[in-house]
Amino acid sequence: MSEENTTHFGFQTVPEADKAGMVHGVFTNVASKYDIMNDLMSAGMHRLWKDAMMDWLAPRAGQHLLDVAGGTGDVAFRFLRRAEGSQAVVLDMTESMLVSGRQRAEAGAMAERLEWVVGDAMALPFADNSFDVYTISFGIRNVTRIQDALREAYRVLRPGGRLMVLEFSRIPNDLAQWVYDKYSFNVIPVMGQVVAGDRDSYQYLVESIRKFPDQETFASMIRSAGFDQVKFRNLTMGIAALHSGWKL
Repeated sequence: MSEENTTHFGFQTVPEADKAGMVHGVFTNVASKYDIMNDLMSAGMHRLWKDAMMDWLAPRAGQHLLDVAGGTGDVAFRFLRRAEGSQAVVLDMTESMLVSGRQRAEAGAMAERLEWVVGDAMALPFADNSFDVYTISFGIRNVTRIQDALREAYRVLRPGGRLMVLEFSRIPNDLAQWVYDKYSFNVIPVMGQVVAGDRDSYQYLVESIRKFPDQETFASMIRSAGFDQVKFRNLTMGIAALHSGWKL
């Protein structure tokens, strides 16, 4: 099998055509426990990171958000609370994640401003120049062809629109990264087994973080997709990072 036809699924090399289905299986398995596991794995830090994302994004009244890999709605809810008269589309490839999101209390309160769509980040079911803001949180590392997803983000954003990506990243300190890796590989899969009854899915999620490009490499990928004024900010020493870009 040629290199062009393969990709990584965690530390495994798999046929490119198989990855989406494998990722779908992971998130179908973890959907019902996804929010509580996020709290446990990050000691609640993911909530602060998403708040930091909103602070930098500074949503404005009347904007139209597309939140890709939006899962259970965390980012969309934050956006809608901050921007009067705004609307949000939550897109995810895993229907059970969207079902979990629609069951949350916030979803009912914001129902008229929210839409839930099953779809693929690499082939978005929307017209060109449809959205003011595109966000993706802890999802882009699971996409089979990241560059395709970034090009799609550029396509569906209006001129003047903004991309913001929140993703796990690299700590620019070897000792701190080593300590974090020890925690990730030894604690998180066990936690997944105890809480969600699923060690393998959380083993994959840890491995997928290690396979994701570092901050500078990912910033260059965003620029290659056409975005300008690309910048990033490290969160919690670089455990996670925010990347921002504009369609100008």
